[in-house]
Amino acid sequence: MDLIDGPEDAIPGNTPEFTVSDLSGAVKRTLEGEFGRVRVRGEVGRVVIARTGHMYFDLKDDRAVIAGVSWKGQVARMKVRPEEGMEVIATGRLTTFAPQSKYQLQVESIEPAGAGALMAMLEARRKALAAEGLFDAGRKRRLPYLPRVVGVVTSPQGAVIRDILHRLSDRFGVHVLVWPVAVQGQGCAPQVARAIEGFNALAPGGPIPRPDVLIVARGGGSIEDLWGFNEEIVVRAAAASDIPLISAVGHETDTTLIDHASDQRAPTPTAAAEIAVPVHADLVAHVSNLNARLVRGGAQSVALRRQRLRDVGRALPRPENLLAPAMQRFDQWAERVPGSLRAALLSKRQELRGAAAGLRPTALNTQIARGRERLDGQSARADRAALARLDSLGTRLASLERLRQSLGYPATLQRGYAVVRDDAGEVVTSATRAGQANALQVEFRDGTLDVMAGKRPKSGKGTKPKPEQGSLF
Repeated sequence: MDLIDGPEDAIPGNTPEFTVSDLSGAVKRTLEGEFGRVRVRGEVGRVVIARTGHMYFDLKDDRAVIAGVSWKGQVARMKVRPEEGMEVIATGRLTTFAPQSKYQLQVESIEPAGAGALMAMLEARRKALAAEGLFDAGRKRRLPYLPRVVGVVTSPQGAVIRDILHRLSDRFGVHVLVWPVAVQGQGCAPQVARAIEGFNALAPGGPIPRPDVLIVARGGGSIEDLWGFNEEIVVRAAAASDIPLISAVGHETDTTLIDHASDQRAPTPTAAAEIAVPVHADLVAHVSNLNARLVRGGAQSVALRRQRLRDVGRALPRPENLLAPAMQRFDQWAERVPGSLRAALLSKRQELRGAAAGLRPTALNTQIARGRERLDGQSARADRAALARLDSLGTRLASLERLRQSLGYPATLQRGYAVVRDDAGEVVTSATRAGQANALQVEFRDGTLDVMAGKRPKSGKGTKPKPEQGSLF
């Protein structure tokens, strides 16, 4: 065998050859076998949720960045969803992504890096929502005193709904509507928000009664378990609710953001039922107490006014002293009335007798005869006056008739004059107008004559006017 001199790395040896896929698979197996399941602490960078539901984000510290990915099912099981700037502890497996030649952390669960980081994020969110006015006291509504329908947003399983229903059964009979929701986990916030909006969307008087008050309830738990009630979507739904809302999330020491947006916070779900509906016996006792106070007050008021009346009555004169002068005057008039009545009766009787004497038949006949004589005299005078008036009017009428006949145009026609009228019946007084008419009518003393109108001949010196044939002019 001939040896060729040259560099050592140029000499073929026993190093195996890999394809790209083989080498990528070998790196993947080595990386996953070396690290396996790991917990990584870091600050969340960019967060992207794909349309498929998968979540891609970065974990970083002051020197390095590692890509993270969580599949759709893992995202749904997360108690706390990572947000940019949040310090978390991610648990998962280290793997590679061959198409891009990079390694990444496949995250199965995420938890805040201590309660302090979670509380800092909660406080920042609270300040941002408070700045929008969602927690203002002026926006809160008064709870109805006696609701007929109570809407409860909680899990249908567990002790919370049983405690609420048990407490409501001890009080006034109300209709309870339960909207089942998840009270923790990834689906908690959207389900609670949809439940609040769904109750508000019910129409008054519809087939499903609209609640008069809402209770959002959940039992106690860690801050991670209650985190769904700190989500912005839940807080905005509670603030926008037209139905008064009571929040009863966790125990008395637990505080969530929905407590700030609700109209009233209850320390426990049982207390929320007590706040929403009063006890029947307590209300009856209260009404009885008010009734007793009303009766006592009325009796005291009447007694006080009776005493004041007695006090004022002592300063007034006795009734008999006030009535004595009037009674005495009454007695005097009572004694004078019978005599006055008798005197008036006698006077009227005398007047009646005098009037009756004038009503005898002889006197009446005399008066009738006198009246008839006066009437006959007046009738004769009226007849004479009427005849004289008629004679005077007849003489005047005859005089006017003679004047009419002497001044009227028929008398003028008797003296040889005539009246000329045109075809319209109007009197014609000029030759020019007569020449313009189509026909003329001439009235004489013994009748009328229709003639045809003609042109008037022109007159001149030494020339006699010749009348045209068929014309009077």
